[in-house]
Amino acid sequence: MKFNVNQQDLQKSLNYCQGVIEKRSTLQILSNVLLEASESKLKITATDLDLIFINQIPNVEIEEEGKTTASSSIMYDIVRKFSPGKKINFSDVGENKLHLESEKSVFNLNCMSPADFPLSEENFSDNEFSINSKKLLKLLNKCKFSISNDETRHYLSGIFFHINQIEDKIFLTAAATDSHRMSISKIRLTNKIDFESIILPKKTIFQLCSILEDYDGDVKISNIKSKIKFEINNSILISKLIDGKFPNYMQVVPKENKKKLEADLKLFLDSVDRVASVSLDKKDGVKFNLQKDTLNLSVNNTNSGDGKESLAVKFDHELDISFNSKYLIDIASQLEGEKIEIYFKDTGSPALIKDPADFDSIFVVMPMKG
Repeated sequence: MKFNVNQQDLQKSLNYCQGVIEKRSTLQILSNVLLEASESKLKITATDLDLIFINQIPNVEIEEEGKTTASSSIMYDIVRKFSPGKKINFSDVGENKLHLESEKSVFNLNCMSPADFPLSEENFSDNEFSINSKKLLKLLNKCKFSISNDETRHYLSGIFFHINQIEDKIFLTAAATDSHRMSISKIRLTNKIDFESIILPKKTIFQLCSILEDYDGDVKISNIKSKIKFEINNSILISKLIDGKFPNYMQVVPKENKKKLEADLKLFLDSVDRVASVSLDKKDGVKFNLQKDTLNLSVNNTNSGDGKESLAVKFDHELDISFNSKYLIDIASQLEGEKIEIYFKDTGSPALIKDPADFDSIFVVMPMKG
């Protein structure tokens, strides 16, 4: 095997691989990436057995085709320190060494046999559909912060995707909840598709987001019983799905919240962030004292002190309620317009948050006691 590849192309590909490969793997081969050089392309594969990432770098000068595996983290650390845009020459030296050379730097990395690298071929061709990458990224970003970290309830450790129809319109809807907050967002599809409801794991979502941030175009999606495949430009992401039943989340959406608060989004976000700064422990919560057209925010921590701030809003009632400040900041940071709308019922009931600039997304936040 002998080829040369552009430094920036390789660094970008290996950077994606870092998000897939586990830092501490019981199988040494899983710390490696599979390199396959053929037909003017370098194919790089990384896996943790649940998630497979494949990236193809085109226009690679290949003198001798071949394949091998080498440490992903070590190779990435070396490649990112080479001069940007320079060519890196690769060649295998015997069976167990990979030779890297760029400018005046020379490295010989230990290799493992590509025959030991775990690969599984699946036929995903049956149910394929396409979504614009920016729309899919928006959907993921609106929901991913609400994913649960509670491993005992594995079915909440991802985003639930399903198809629903409203009148004659077809939507791909996403929902995530950790029992304290919930995000629901949807994007309209042009055609009806054959797509079974799935729960996509958290790790896959964050890896998918990092790839989508660098791409503007269509994403091909296809799934079989327990796996899903995303084709994004020169990359493929194949993931196992979470086996479990997602709760009936629509039952949790408040239907009797009539007390509407309307505020300037940036002023609201900045005020909550400032007042929360006094407490290192976000469990303290930020207290809302709502009066006519005024929101009084306060945080009181016995160890660090207290803070308060007033904000002019539109509100016609009186209400005292407390929230986890991080939950409010996470949601407000994803809103697109200039306003935020929060609908309340009473002190002990969940609040409904809406974005006047995005009718396809809603958020629910549980209040804190005390």
